[in-house]
Amino acid sequence: MSAVVTRLRGLLAAPPGEVEQSRAAAVGQLVLLYVLAIIVALLVTGALVEIVGGSLASVFSAIYTGSIGTFGAVGQTLDSAVPVLIVALGSLITVRAGMFNIGQTGQLLMGASVATLVALHLHGPGPLVLLATLAASVAGGAIWAGIGALLRLWRNIDVVISTLLLNYVAIQALGYAVSTQSILQEPTPPGGQAGGLPQSALIPASVRLPHPGQYPNFGVGLGLPIAVALVALFAVLLSRSPWGLRLRMVGANPVASRRFGVRVGLIAAGALILSGALAGFAGGVLLTGSVYRIQPGFDNNFGNDGLLCALVVRDQPWALLPVSFFFGMIRTGGSFLLSTGVPFYLAQVLEGLLVLAAVFPPVYLERREWARRLRAARALVLKAAA
Repeated sequence: MSAVVTRLRGLLAAPPGEVEQSRAAAVGQLVLLYVLAIIVALLVTGALVEIVGGSLASVFSAIYTGSIGTFGAVGQTLDSAVPVLIVALGSLITVRAGMFNIGQTGQLLMGASVATLVALHLHGPGPLVLLATLAASVAGGAIWAGIGALLRLWRNIDVVISTLLLNYVAIQALGYAVSTQSILQEPTPPGGQAGGLPQSALIPASVRLPHPGQYPNFGVGLGLPIAVALVALFAVLLSRSPWGLRLRMVGANPVASRRFGVRVGLIAAGALILSGALAGFAGGVLLTGSVYRIQPGFDNNFGNDGLLCALVVRDQPWALLPVSFFFGMIRTGGSFLLSTGVPFYLAQVLEGLLVLAAVFPPVYLERREWARRLRAARALVLKAAA
């Protein structure tokens, strides 16, 4: 019986791919599935393009030209990738903790709203006001995510539900703040009519991130090196710090973590708040780096793209860099689709299909491996019982 128990433990505890399967075979299967999934995604996209009367070749040509066809396009793609990268980094942290934060849109909006308030009403040297603005964006996103963390600790409300619903609250709050006579709404010009466009005033030029170079020449904002530095910092912390170890323990097995003395609730809540802080910071970078005012639709779907980017990389921080660049390519290249007669939303359809193609193969192989192990364990138990 002890031999049966030992073998059962080996079947259920061994990492996927190490039981009766060579590493080369596992990698080969994964590559094959990736190729097939991407081919299917492209075929579906091609069918949709043909339905609306376009050409798949012209679609890819437009995306290429608009995203990396020129040095100026590359700079715009990098700028578009920065908010995605920062939001995705925060999403990856919550995934490590075993949670699923989908409130990035609301957290980004709240971070940008608080940052706008500081940028418009805090007076002082430009660099200091810029730092205060970015710090305010971090605080705004953290506080908004902290509501979900508090509800989880206080009433055990699921994080998915609370963060999702808080998105709608943030969207309505922003719309109200820039549509009424408040400290955020753009002032009415002298002699003009009250009730202009629902947007804030432009933040001062001294409170904007430096952006060496401008389109059509190559240029990229200071947000890019900041985002890359954040990825490097958290990659080290997640892999080599006690906090990163506790985070992984909580995500893998909260019951065992609690037995080892890890404060599971606080670690998970802290991960959610940190994720919100990074989403808010992405809003601050977007505000000070390119948009310079807030208005309805300010988030431009960066929150959802960051979440998808985190799902694609599957717990690998450094993989965020190329994947976020890919999302930036879809964004900047998609704006060229109108010249081909194809609606812009097809670029988003292509993005979604390619994300599914990237997520499906490893999940499928992992589930298949666990199913095989469970069948082997069941057969071993039945054999021992007989």
